Parts: sequence; structure tokens; C-alpha cells
Amino acid sequence: MNKIQKREGNGGFMLTRTSESKGFTLIELLVVIAIIGILASIVLASLNTARKKGRDARRVADMKQVQLALELYYDGHSSTYPAVSGLSGVTLGTVVGVSPDYISTLPTDPNGAATPYIYQSTDNAVPTPAACTATPCLGYLIRAVLETGTTQSGLTGTIAGVACTPTGGASNNYCVKP
Repeated sequence: MNKIQKREGNGGFMLTRTSESKGFTLIELLVVIAIIGILASIVLASLNTARKKGRDARRVADMKQVQLALELYYDGHSSTYPAVSGLSGVTLGTVVGVSPDYISTLPTDPNGAATPYIYQSTDNAVPTPAACTATPCLGYLIRAVLETGTTQSGLTGTIAGVACTPTGGASNNYCVKP
């Protein structure tokens, strides 16, 4: 309980308040907890964005590694790339002949099988390549789906049956070709 005391000072009386208990009130504790909660939610939101950007960076690096493996395959197979049977691309793991000879294991999407990497062999015709299902295949297209869309590949439209247009939001297509 607070007490009010009367003291004499230099020209009059002063009132001072003293408290018998030393601690925080319930309101003060609730305010501190609310502030900590707000700061924690801001940090978690920033962390989630950083994780998405990290996964996107891994996807782009994976595409570069697969490009290198495909170029090695091209050099070792009479200037041709692996042919696939699908006309709209197949998952990267089903491409025959690249792994383990030219890359130890084919990469998979950091989010799992929900957004697999897509491979399509092309005839490399300019300006619009078509799907190539029989050898020799003179080109290819690889697509990954980015979460943030901060990195663009420069390839747009549908190329050899594979959609490469960045569509915004959670499905930003990132395509590479030779």
C-alpha cells in the first residue's frame, strides 16, 4: 500500500510517495509480454522470407549444375542431348544417361516432390524450339519453380511445351537452356 508523507524542504512542504512493495504491476508485465510477442512475430516473418530466398538460390545453383552435366553429356554423346518421351517435359530424375556418369545425383527441389524440376529435350530451332523425342536432340530446357520470383531467367512464354513465363506469387517459373 502506498503512503503519502509530508516533508519540510527549502521553503515549504513537499509530498512524497513511498511504496512498501517492490515489484511490477500486472499491467506492466502484460505490456512487456505484448512487446516481446510483436518483436518475435516480426523476426519470424523475416526468417521465413530468408528461407524462401535461400531455397530459390539453391534451385538456381541446381540448374547450373544440371546445365554443366548436360554439356558434359553433349560432349560425350556425339553432340546430342538426352531425348525424353514427354511433350511437355518430364521430371529431371527420369532423364536417362546423365546420372551418375556426369553428375553424381540429380538434384531435387528443396521443398520435396511438390514442385519437381522439369526437363524437355528440344530441336533447338530458332526462335521457338519444339519438343524433341528422337535423337539427335540439339537443345534442352530445364524449369524450376521459384517461391519468391526475385531471380528471373529471361526466358518467357511456352518453349517446347514447358511454361517459362514468370507468373508471380508462388509459381515463378525459372527456365534455362543451352
